[in-house]
Amino acid sequence: MGEVIKVGMADLKVCKYPDSLTTLGLGSCVGVALYDKATKVTGLAHIMLPDSTAIKNNSNIAKFADTGIDETIRLMVAMGATKGRIVAKIAGGANMFHSGLSSASSTLKVGENNVAACKKKLAELRIPIIAEDTGLDYGRTVVIRSEDGVFTIKSIGKPLKEI
Repeated sequence: MGEVIKVGMADLKVCKYPDSLTTLGLGSCVGVALYDKATKVTGLAHIMLPDSTAIKNNSNIAKFADTGIDETIRLMVAMGATKGRIVAKIAGGANMFHSGLSSASSTLKVGENNVAACKKKLAELRIPIIAEDTGLDYGRTVVIRSEDGVFTIKSIGKPLKEI
């Protein structure tokens, strides 16, 4: 068992076996776990917002689905991964602002918008999403193991999930 490397909010990291990557407190944010089984090169991006072009101060490329996923893949390839072998697992994108508020407002659907943007970007890059645990109304903490690509999802009051 190697080191467990923490990925902060609006952050991304890559590693290889035997290390693992974790990010805490995914609410409306999405954890995008990327994995190359042959090299055991692993990436995790903590995506906060869907689109860097919609924000003026967008210098943190890890924050956005459109730029954070690209950068994670770039770093993985630099570490030895092959883009054509990378697969994705995603978690998060919860609706954290639903109580008593209009469900019609797209500005309050941050989680849903983040999930849609991550799926769109991964599809553009031809990276298959092989598992997901998204939506609903609760937060998640995730760990991706470089040993086997297992993505563990922990949520308060919910059973541990491995996808």
